[in-house]
Amino acid sequence: MVSKVDIQLAQDSTGPLTVRQIEKLKVKDVANAKRTYFFLDHAAPSYKSELSNDHILLREFCQKRGANLSEIGEGICHQRIVESYVNPGDILIGSDSHTCTAGALAAFATGMGSTDVAIGIALGKNWFRIPETFKINVEGDFPLAVYPKDLILYIIGLIGADGATYKALEFSGETIQNMDMSGRLTLCNMA
Repeated sequence: MVSKVDIQLAQDSTGPLTVRQIEKLKVKDVANAKRTYFFLDHAAPSYKSELSNDHILLREFCQKRGANLSEIGEGICHQRIVESYVNPGDILIGSDSHTCTAGALAAFATGMGSTDVAIGIALGKNWFRIPETFKINVEGDFPLAVYPKDLILYIIGLIGADGATYKALEFSGETIQNMDMSGRLTLCNMA
């Protein structure tokens, strides 16, 4: 299905390829610059000239196209997105496998390749395969010294590291309802 995208993100490891793909599309303007975010956080501060050049490319793109840039030292993309930009019900795509962190806020958040994210940035919409959903119901209290990270590692152990590829994980149950936001973010970060 084709759907509008509410928020797009890329970071400095994947963003340069995303920008190059957008430039190949030769679009005059990006569809939703005010909700497009680039983060200098994965390779920052830069320790080699290639990365410094990537940072320059992202800065110039954001300035030219009106997209948002989070500079070196302003925070990690997934934390910044959930703290400041994403809302429940939003559709968020990002060229990073941990984009799904924003699912903790009841957003549909998925990682995609840089080319797919470029399409979302350029057109404001993207093609999505409607995912099969795994509903994971969690009841009861965690035993002493067991945390949400242990829960998600256990789930990954059951389904495999790629067991949720092209799938949506829906967490429910009393344990999830009572879990603090930090725990929910931890679960979704590794979903």
